[in-house]
Amino acid sequence: MTVATTRTPRRLFADEALPLYERTAAQLLDDLRANAAHAGDRLPSERALATRYAVSRVTLRAALAELESRGIVRPASSRGWFVGDLEPESAPAPSTAAPPPQPQVQGLADFARVNGLTPSSRVLSAAVRPATVSEAEELRIAPGADLFELHRLRFLDDLLVAFEHNRLPLAVCPALAATDFNSASLYATLRAADPPQLPRVADYSVEARHPTAREIELFDIGDTMPMLVATQLTFNQGGRPIELTVQVYRGDRYRFRASITNRP
Repeated sequence: MTVATTRTPRRLFADEALPLYERTAAQLLDDLRANAAHAGDRLPSERALATRYAVSRVTLRAALAELESRGIVRPASSRGWFVGDLEPESAPAPSTAAPPPQPQVQGLADFARVNGLTPSSRVLSAAVRPATVSEAEELRIAPGADLFELHRLRFLDDLLVAFEHNRLPLAVCPALAATDFNSASLYATLRAADPPQLPRVADYSVEARHPTAREIELFDIGDTMPMLVATQLTFNQGGRPIELTVQVYRGDRYRFRASITNRP
C-alpha cells in the first residue's frame, strides 16, 4: 500500500523556532496520522515529498532521518521509505503546546534561520588527511584514519562573526569531501548522510585570548581586540563523536549563555 499524504492544517502550537527539517518532520507525521497510515505502508518518493512540503531534498532527508530515529519511518534499500511504528506517537497531543523537542546541537546556520538572519560562509581550505593521534583519541578513530578538515569564515547578514575549524571522521559521512561548504550547511549534510548523523550532544568550552596574527588579518582588527575561542566535541544519536570544532569569535560579536542545574 502506498501512503498518499495530504496537506493537513498547520499545528496550532508555536513551532516556528524549530529548525526547518523538524517542522517538516512534524508535518509529515501529521499527514501520516490523518491518513490512518499503518506499519509497512510505503511513502511517496523523496522528490514528491520535497515538492509537497516545499523544501529541498537535503531538508527532506533530514526530516526523514529524524522520524527514522524515533522509529516512525524506515528505509528499505532502493525501495524507498515505509511507515514504521506510529503507536508511541499516537496519543492525542494538546493543541496548544508543542511536544518536548528532541535534544539537538544547533549549528550556526540553524541559529541564523531561527533568528531571521542570513548565514553564509567562505571556505578557506577543505581537504581529507590522516588523523593525528590526538584527533583520533578525541574522535575515537584509528590514528591515520581519513579525516575531513574544513577551515571557513562564517558570516551573518554579510558580517564576519567567526573563523571556524571543523574536523570530522570521513567514514561517518563520505559526502563531506565532495560538498561545497561555501553554500551547504555542515549539519544538514550530516543529517542527510546514510545512515543519518544527528548531532545530539556536545562538550563545549569557551576561553578568551588575544588574536593571532592570522586572525588580525582575517577579521581586520587590532591586536587589542579580545577573541572568544569555543571548542566543541559533538556526538551523534548513538553517542559517537562525529565532529571536533574550534570557533574563533570577535569578542564584541559573541555572547554565550547557559543554564546551570544543581543535580540532586
